Amino acid sequence: MTVHPSAFIHPMAAVDDQAVIGEGCEIGPFSVVGPDVVLHAGVVVKSHAVVTGWTEIGAGTTIWPFACVGEVPQDLKFKGERTRLIVGARCRIREGATLNTGTEGGGGLTQVGDDCLLMTGAHVGHDAIVGNRVILANQVAIAGHCHIGDDVIIGGLSGIHQWVRVGQGAIIGAVTMVTNDVLPYGLVQGPRGELDGLNLVGLKRRGVDRSEIAAMRAAFQALSEGEGSFLERARRLAAETQSAHVREICDFILSQSDRSFLTPK
Repeated sequence: MTVHPSAFIHPMAAVDDQAVIGEGCEIGPFSVVGPDVVLHAGVVVKSHAVVTGWTEIGAGTTIWPFACVGEVPQDLKFKGERTRLIVGARCRIREGATLNTGTEGGGGLTQVGDDCLLMTGAHVGHDAIVGNRVILANQVAIAGHCHIGDDVIIGGLSGIHQWVRVGQGAIIGAVTMVTNDVLPYGLVQGPRGELDGLNLVGLKRRGVDRSEIAAMRAAFQALSEGEGSFLERARRLAAETQSAHVREICDFILSQSDRSFLTPK
């Protein structure tokens, strides 16, 4: 076991001899840290938490009691192959949250970015890629192979179907099932996830210029009501727009996906 001299491991914790424990880490009583785990500087593992598997936890992240981080995927195709979980810096993984490693068929990596908040009971499934500054409220379930962009907020008791992409800056209301891709900066709500507009509050909070917001609102209208198919409208918009945010939306629509899109009403 490689343990930095400044790290504190409670005598009632079970830390494998092969784990790597960084500077200033704290590991509480009755917690478990497995052999292939790397904890970077300042990681706190509170009592009764489990960190296992081939897992790397970024500096300053805190893991609360009864969270289970790095267990094997909930996938019947998983046959024990060696796959990874990487969690970024300064994340907060609250009580009862679960994060699984990847699968060989899905790329072998589950990843969570920096500064994320995973509230009580949140789940990140195998091979999911979660961006920076993402908030998963209580009991949110991210299925396997999902891609969640930066600055996304997902309300409590919501579920994201496998292979779905949620674009940067989108917001998903509580108790919502999302079965198709969500545009960057989209606002989705309702039991069967409907695209109901743009996340204007989020855009304003991030200081996006009014002219950009106006361009995005016009683009949303054009995607809603223009001639041709949804993809044809996006191609026209991409060719015409001068807005960086609108171009981001168009690029998202026109990129490869395993799901269809939630489209404007």
